[in-house]
Amino acid sequence: MECTIRSAREEDADEISTVILRALRETNAKDYTDEIIERVERSFSPAAVLQLIGKRSVFVATIGRRVVGTASLDGSVVRTVFVAPDVQARGIGKLLMAEIERTARERNISSLTVPSSVTAEAFYAQLGFNTVRDSYHGDERTIIMERWLDDPGRSAP
Repeated sequence: MECTIRSAREEDADEISTVILRALRETNAKDYTDEIIERVERSFSPAAVLQLIGKRSVFVATIGRRVVGTASLDGSVVRTVFVAPDVQARGIGKLLMAEIERTARERNISSLTVPSSVTAEAFYAQLGFNTVRDSYHGDERTIIMERWLDDPGRSAP
């Protein structure tokens, strides 16, 4: 499996949306209610993803010509990290996060914050992120996690 990470292009919006919606429905659904999944899905239509590509540094993981994952950097905040369910647990998320970290370092960002889903908390912990606090949007729980780039074991203040 040859996986490549690159900057997202406008023509990737449909495929990025598909990856996110599949991951929400097939992976995140075990940790969140149908109502929460449906609410989150509305933020990731192809049109919404197209807007995000214009506002953030959005990256995609591709295998051949297929988009299989995405992640974005919004200032020092990691957002929208999703991998297609059929290729999860193959290191694609780690490759995306390495690109996020490389980009952050280029921009002299000293720490990264990620609003993690319950589903992804262990993934971020394995990458050296530490839990700071829980955040709630109605009944949707998000775990705010941080990591210093100069010291993977040190939590941001």
